Amino acid sequence: MTQLTNGKGRFPATIVTVHDSAGRSLPCYIEHQFEVHGGNYAVLLPVNIPVDIVAWYGDDEEEAVLVLEEEIDEIFDTAKAVLAEHDLLLQRTALTLTVVGEIPELEDLEDELEDESEDDDPDAEELLLLANFYHEEQEYSVYVPLDPMLVLAKLNEAAQPELLSQEEFDRRTPV
Repeated sequence: MTQLTNGKGRFPATIVTVHDSAGRSLPCYIEHQFEVHGGNYAVLLPVNIPVDIVAWYGDDEEEAVLVLEEEIDEIFDTAKAVLAEHDLLLQRTALTLTVVGEIPELEDLEDELEDESEDDDPDAEELLLLANFYHEEQEYSVYVPLDPMLVLAKLNEAAQPELLSQEEFDRRTPV
């Protein structure tokens, strides 16, 4: 675990790292710890910014489909190069892709979203477009989900987080 302080040096932030079955890591802040049925768990928030890549399909490329792991293998280098042009570093991390760098539009957009009315579809995911690119004549877009990505992890005996299996996750989360 790494202890950091916020910009004013007052509040310690604990950073832990989770690993997936492929050996990739994801550094996260511990947002909350709790005990359930004798097990210790934590809600984690990634340190870096999670992103999604979608492919556009259909006659007018109006249908966006989230890119799967196998396709990410094929397009990763192209996506990384495109984001590097925006001074962003695309990383292959556990559970998600992340970017490192400044995204000034995020702060401006968060202020705008607070001012929006409650009439919007509550189930619609808010996204910020980072970049578009083509790979082998297929159009892709990289987006930042504006809702935070929270990770539920079990804390082992050494207080280190471990990702839950799908079965354990299903048992621990409400329907």
